[in-house]
Amino acid sequence: MADGFNRFNTGGPYFYPNQQHSTHPRNLHHRNGSPISNSRGLFQPSADTPSPNRSPGTHSPAHNPYSNMYNHSSHRQNHGLLNGGAGHNYQNQMGLHKGFQGQSHGHQAHHLGNQHQEHGGIGGHTNNFGNHQHTISGSTLTSSTPHFTPAHLQNGTPDNSGGLGKPPNEHWAEQLREYQKLKNAEHKPHFYARTTPHVSRLPGTSISSISQRTDVEEHGERRKLLLADEPEEPGAWDAMDLGGHGLKSMGATIFRHYPHLRKIYLNHNKLTWLPQQIGTMRMLTILDLSFNDLQDLPPEIGMLTNLKRLLLYENHLDDLPYEIGSLYQLEMLGIEGNPMRHCDYKERLVEHGTRELVRHLREQAEPPQAPNDREWVSLVDDTDAEPEKFSVFSWNTLCDRAATQAAYGYTPSLALSWEHRRGVILDELRARNADILTLQEIDMESYNEYFRPNLAAEDYKGVYWPKSRAQTMGEKEAKIVDGCAIFYKNTKYVLLDKQLIVFSREAINRPDMKGEHDVYNRIMPKDHIAVVVFLENRATGSRVIVVNTHLAWEGWFADVKVIQVAILMEQLGKLAKEYAKWPPCKDKALYKYANEDTLDGVEEVKMVPAPSLKYDDPTQIPLLVCGDFNSTSDSGVHDLITHGSLSNSHPDLGNHKYGDFTRNGMSHPFTMKSAYSSVRNWPFTNYTPDFQEVIDYIWYSTNALQVTGLLGEVDPDYMRKVPGFPNWHFPSDHLALWAEFAVKGRKERKVVEADFGPSSRRGRE
Repeated sequence: MADGFNRFNTGGPYFYPNQQHSTHPRNLHHRNGSPISNSRGLFQPSADTPSPNRSPGTHSPAHNPYSNMYNHSSHRQNHGLLNGGAGHNYQNQMGLHKGFQGQSHGHQAHHLGNQHQEHGGIGGHTNNFGNHQHTISGSTLTSSTPHFTPAHLQNGTPDNSGGLGKPPNEHWAEQLREYQKLKNAEHKPHFYARTTPHVSRLPGTSISSISQRTDVEEHGERRKLLLADEPEEPGAWDAMDLGGHGLKSMGATIFRHYPHLRKIYLNHNKLTWLPQQIGTMRMLTILDLSFNDLQDLPPEIGMLTNLKRLLLYENHLDDLPYEIGSLYQLEMLGIEGNPMRHCDYKERLVEHGTRELVRHLREQAEPPQAPNDREWVSLVDDTDAEPEKFSVFSWNTLCDRAATQAAYGYTPSLALSWEHRRGVILDELRARNADILTLQEIDMESYNEYFRPNLAAEDYKGVYWPKSRAQTMGEKEAKIVDGCAIFYKNTKYVLLDKQLIVFSREAINRPDMKGEHDVYNRIMPKDHIAVVVFLENRATGSRVIVVNTHLAWEGWFADVKVIQVAILMEQLGKLAKEYAKWPPCKDKALYKYANEDTLDGVEEVKMVPAPSLKYDDPTQIPLLVCGDFNSTSDSGVHDLITHGSLSNSHPDLGNHKYGDFTRNGMSHPFTMKSAYSSVRNWPFTNYTPDFQEVIDYIWYSTNALQVTGLLGEVDPDYMRKVPGFPNWHFPSDHLALWAEFAVKGRKERKVVEADFGPSSRRGRE
C-alpha cells in the first residue's frame, strides 16, 4: 500500500535513540510504501528486569524492549485477553520475558520504499508502520521466526513413494524436532510471543485482497469472485498467544469477538475439549493445541480450510475426525504423543506426510447424514380467485470440466465426480418439477446425451446454446464447452420463438463502439451468452419472455459485466417490441399418439386452448431474467437491472470507454426486481470456503408478475459442518433458486364520456 506509512503513523510518546539500523539480513525484495525496520535489537536482561508476574512502570528499564511485542499505533487498552489477561487495562503485564528480540520502529526515515515479507511460508504480509506507540493491548503475532514456520516444516507428500513401514524420513524428523522444542517450553507462558522476533498487524488488508489473483482462468484454482478491497478495521488482530496459562476451558465468546484471527496458540494448557464455535474461525492458518488434555476434536474443525499447521502434540487423542480431510491446505499435522488406536494414521503420516493423511481421511469418510429439505416459503395467502401460476427453477450446475480436485480440494473425489453429481442434479430437477428450468454451465455433451433425454421423460422440452467459442472449435472440443439451457413443460407451454445473444458480437456491431480499444481488449475476448425463449401458456394464452445468462466471473472485469447486462437489456427491449406484435398462436393443441395409454376408469379431460393474449405495450409481457450474474447487491449490474438506469460515472465502469454507454449512461424500460429480495439477509447463492455471497438471481417484471413462494435456505445446523460446496448432497458450488409466480390480471380500460347534463344527452340523441 503506497500510503501505508502515513496512514498508520500516529506517533507515540516513546523514542529509542540507541537502537541501530542495518541492512536487512535476508536480502528481501521490497515494495514502495511498506516501511520496515532493519534491525532486530537483542535485549540484554539486567537486574532491573521485572518478573513476568509484575507490571513494570512507564519508566522501567524493561519497558522499551518488551513493548515491541505489542500494539502498533493503537490506544485500545482493553484487550489483555489476547495476551493472557482477562480484559483488564494492563499495559505491560503479561508475556514479558527475557530473551525477547524486539524490532525497532523509531524513525520515519527508515526505508519507506521497502517491503518486509513474512518468512513463514504461509502467505507474506506487509508491515505498513512507522514511529509506533507500543503497548500490550493491540499487537499481533506473526510466523516470522524460522524455528517454527511452515516453510521449514516440509510435511507434505514427498517425491518418493513406497510401502508403509520405512524408517522415519526428514519431514517426520522435522516434526519430531518441533515436538521436542514445544515439550521443552512447558513452563514458559507465551512461548510463541517470546520467541517471535517481531510482531505486526495487517491493517488495510483483507482476505480478498491478500488472496487476489489476476492470472487464473475461469475454472482455475478455487474459482472465486474477487471483490473490491475492503480494508479491515485499523488495529485488527492477527494472532493470539494464550499458551502456558493452565486454561481448563475455552469460552466461545473469544471466537465471536475475534473472528479474523489467523493464528491461535493454546499450547501447554489443561483443555479437555474445544468449543464447536472454533469452526467460525475460517481465516485461521495456525492452530496449536499441543500439550493439553483433549480427548477428541469437534467435527467443526473441518471448517478451517485455510489451516496450514494444526499441532496436536501430547494430548489424549485416540482418533481423528474424518472432517480433517477437508483441510486440504494443511502442511503440518502434529500428532506425536497421542495414543492413536489407528496405527495406520501415524504410519501414513511418517511415510507419506500430512497431505496424504488428510487425503486418506477425506476419501475414507462416510457420506454425512443428509440435511433437512429446504422449506418452502409462502409469500401470499391463497385466495378464492386462483390466478394463473407457474414456477421457475434456476441453477448453475458446475460443469464437469470445472469440478477439479485442485479447485475443490475439500470435496471427496467420488462426490466431485460427474457421474455422482449429474445424478444428484437430475434428482433435484425431478423433485422440484418446476414449469421452467434455467440451467447454467451445461456442456453440449451433457445436454444432448444426459439431460435432454432424461428430462424429456419428465415432460420437458429444451433450448440450448454453448458459449460462443464453441463455434470456432472442432466437434470433439466443442462438446465440453459449457453454455445455457432452458427447459419448459411441454404440456403447459408452446415455444413461439428462441434467440441467442452473444455479448461480444453485439458490442462489436454497435456503431458507437467502433474503434474503442476497451471493446476489443475487454469485451471481445469474453464468450458469454444469453438464451431467450418466448413461451405461450396453452391453457390461458398468456405469454412470457424467459432469459438465461451467465456473465463474466472475474472481479476485475466489473465493467465488462455491466456492459454485458446493458447489451442484454437493450436487446430485450427490442425483442419485447417485436413480441408485442407477435401474431396469435393458432395451433396449441397438444399432440398425442393414437395408442397412448390412459389410466383405467379415468375419463380423459381434454384441454381447450384459450386464445392468445394481446399485449399493447412491450413492457406488459411478463419477463424473467435468470442466471449466474457473478455480481453482488452493491454492483453496477444489480443497480442497472433494479433501478432501470446506470450513470456513466458508476465506479464499476472506471475509466473505460464503451461508446454511448459510457458517454450518456445506460437504461432499460422494464421494472425489474429479484424474486428473493423479499427475504431479509439471504445468506448466499455461491458457497465455497473463500466466498459466500449472493450472485445468482431470478429477476422478474413487477408490473406483470407477483412472487407467491420461494425455496428457503439450507438447514443452518447442517451448514455448521460444511466448509464449502460441492459435497455429497449439493453437487454444485452454487445454490439452486426456485420461485413461484402469479400472473397479474390486466385491468381493461373503460372509455368514459363526459356528462354535461340533459342538454348534452339530448344533443346526442
